[in-house]
Amino acid sequence: MAQTERGRYFAKKKYVTENLPTWKENQARLPRPILDDNPGWVDLYWKCWQLAFEHLRQPATGAPFVSNYVDEAFNNNIFQWDTIFMVMFWRYAHHIFPVVQSFDNFYCRQHDDGFICREIWETGENAGEDHHLKTSPQAINPPLFSWAEVEYYRVSGDKHRFELVLPVLERYVDWLEHNRVKPTAKHRLYWQNGLGSGMDNTPQTGSAWVEMSAQMVIQYNDLAFMAEEIGQPVKARTFRERAQEISGQINRLMWDEEAGMYWNLDDNNNWQKCRTIGFSWTLLAGVPSSLQAAKLANNLMDTTTYYRLNPFASLAAGSPEYNPYGGYWLGSAWPPTTYQAIKGLQKYGYEDFASQASEKYLAGMYAVFQKTGTVWENYAPDYFEPGDDSRPDFVGWSACGPVALLIENVIGLRPDAIHNQVTWHLRRTDRNGIENFVIRKTTLSLLCEKRQTVEGPATLTLTTDRPFMIIVIHPQGQEIIALKPGTTQVTVGKVKK
Repeated sequence: MAQTERGRYFAKKKYVTENLPTWKENQARLPRPILDDNPGWVDLYWKCWQLAFEHLRQPATGAPFVSNYVDEAFNNNIFQWDTIFMVMFWRYAHHIFPVVQSFDNFYCRQHDDGFICREIWETGENAGEDHHLKTSPQAINPPLFSWAEVEYYRVSGDKHRFELVLPVLERYVDWLEHNRVKPTAKHRLYWQNGLGSGMDNTPQTGSAWVEMSAQMVIQYNDLAFMAEEIGQPVKARTFRERAQEISGQINRLMWDEEAGMYWNLDDNNNWQKCRTIGFSWTLLAGVPSSLQAAKLANNLMDTTTYYRLNPFASLAAGSPEYNPYGGYWLGSAWPPTTYQAIKGLQKYGYEDFASQASEKYLAGMYAVFQKTGTVWENYAPDYFEPGDDSRPDFVGWSACGPVALLIENVIGLRPDAIHNQVTWHLRRTDRNGIENFVIRKTTLSLLCEKRQTVEGPATLTLTTDRPFMIIVIHPQGQEIIALKPGTTQVTVGKVKK
């Protein structure tokens, strides 16, 4: 199919040759984490980046793609699900490689009706063609382009991209509305299957899936945010209202108060009880009330089900199909779902548990790294081993823990390029922080000196090359520090007399 017959809604039409950055030339330009009590986690961080640079690609000769991109696929295809989670950690190197442009190669292959295939041929005579027919049940992946676009923006500050991608994503969500709601079902919610959901051999069933329905809420809310940022308030309100409608339907039909859980539905709104990790997407979507969220958090904290040696089990221990060695999606701790679950907990204010879970997850990954020298596609829930069906050197989504969670939930830094600020949740007692942290065009170094207790005062050394704001969260409250170019030393968390 000719390039002119695809990608009508995406303005970028032609590839302009650009060299790919290399690990050797750019290691010194990456953020440099400091964790004196966990130097092994920093070693794991650097291993992930070294592998990541090996997965940068230029379009093959003759392929109808328009941008350089990241690729983790095990075959000659690009995958939507994988690429979305690669953006989640690569965004911390946005000044080296604008990773979000990897989505361009999906957007430029969009059909006129809005369909974007989850898997597209990368090379060969079929380059640029869909790997699945749009009528196939597994034709689409979780609709999370908009989530990754927004999260990239929080670090890069590149608002102009929203104008480029919003027309694409509007048509995409319209296709999903017409093709992922079963017309004969009572619920009017959204269906998926194992391959399409990214959870290949998940045992769940039903014509309304919790995660797919929650992911539609995420998508609509992020589309609303994008529209607001580029001055389209009417469109933003329409997206927001649709997100609220879906959330209401999820809560009315899928919520089980006794179990503190959301369940899939059949055509007649009967619960299809299968304890996968899929329910946790509702937290990231903001669907539950605070009381419902507390019950969901308790499920995630339960060591007999999800909070295993390596969190979080993709299928709850105790389920008939549960495999303590992983069994792919029959128990393995998977980086994408562990990452999103922690982000959902964070959204509802479970900061301590989000940090604890992040550290437990990194400790497990590091234990396997010490044995094998690399990172893996997934991890056994009950042993410090790779999952029993897992690929080595799989840096794609597997770097979300050693890079993104390390920065965001272990060190505790939350970048906000939109408002030119970083929020720092101080929770460690060792010397910790980060150097060469690039937010939009500002380069920061943020260091907290060793201290005796988390409750004690903390001495910070803060360096910036542009005016910037640091919001420090500590047990005594929060303090706002307005930085001028240069180095500032300040003590926070002093007990007031």
